[in-house]
Amino acid sequence: MARSEGRVIGIVDDDPSLRRSLRNLLMSVGFRVETFPSADAFLESAHRAEIGCVVLDVRMPGTSGLDLLRRLVGSGSRIPVIILTAHGDDETRRQSLEAGAVAFLEKPFRSPVLLEVVRAALDSA
Repeated sequence: MARSEGRVIGIVDDDPSLRRSLRNLLMSVGFRVETFPSADAFLESAHRAEIGCVVLDVRMPGTSGLDLLRRLVGSGSRIPVIILTAHGDDETRRQSLEAGAVAFLEKPFRSPVLLEVVRAALDSA
């Protein structure tokens, strides 16, 4: 079991069952987790300063994940962002990585791979 990193993993996805699954997975290995149903909810959160890493869906109602990523990078945020999407075409991958994502994973994902990427993102922050 991994030690708790102290920093919070933010999960931004409009699918409540996926948010719950990701939250349970990450908490099971000792991470603190905060979930957000939309990019706008994340942006409005009073807890953003505690976020050490964001796991972000691309396609959501309202502000897209890619737009959120661009806003974070444009504002000078150093929070590492991991894209986790069911829409993993080459163009979306290219745009995400060029915009500053530290990783791009497709749904369905393998739990050990996600955990490894989250740990690496936190270590890079």
